[in-house]
Amino acid sequence: MIQPYTPDVGLAGKLRRRFARLTHRRPARLRLARPTVSFTFDDIPATAAHAGAQALEQHGARGTFYVCAGLFGQQGHMGRFADSAEIETLIHRGHEVAGHTLNHVDCHRTSPTELDADLDANDAALCGLGAAPLHFAYPYGEVSPRAKKQLGARYASLRGVHKGLVHDGGDRNQLPGVGIEGPDGEVVARAWIDRAVAENAWLILYTHDVRETPSPWGCTPDALDRLIAHARDAGCDIRTIGEVLAA
Repeated sequence: MIQPYTPDVGLAGKLRRRFARLTHRRPARLRLARPTVSFTFDDIPATAAHAGAQALEQHGARGTFYVCAGLFGQQGHMGRFADSAEIETLIHRGHEVAGHTLNHVDCHRTSPTELDADLDANDAALCGLGAAPLHFAYPYGEVSPRAKKQLGARYASLRGVHKGLVHDGGDRNQLPGVGIEGPDGEVVARAWIDRAVAENAWLILYTHDVRETPSPWGCTPDALDRLIAHARDAGCDIRTIGEVLAA
């Protein structure tokens, strides 16, 4: 059973993550025809591969799934993690599969050599399934200037968990993300969609498990469906991370 992990939530950790935003920046050149929302899923629990993907497909959209191949099929605090066959199915259905380390490691606390080995193994596993893991999300949102530099040399974008919108010139090495998680997750995400519309900006939403009784890091299928519908009704494009940055 995979157990929850507590990253550094003290003052030093908060300052480190905030300072990292000032370093090793790489501007994202965005040409948005309209406000844009990306729905992303971390780790990923099997329920995200099924209910999460289905919710997007019902609206003619696709998502980005940040995958840890080392978790394939294991049980965890968010339910069973997707296995390799379920990831292959996501790829065949047009979803984007991206990197999240092999074993969901803290990129700040892992040595550069160990981190490279972990990333190499995860990328190889995903490539073997037919994915092209060009994008990455920091597990736990844990980042430091050293890790950001190392990862920025490997991937086209890096997503964190600090709230915000992406405008032209935003840092693709530390993209913000807004969680659809917890009892107020849907309300918070809906407000950020409205803000993205008002500013004609790019919003990246993320969640984990998608089930009727979600973990504190997940959401229900109905909540996800309502958010996708709200984004559509508000005039947003719904695109994967790669689609937005490639454009």
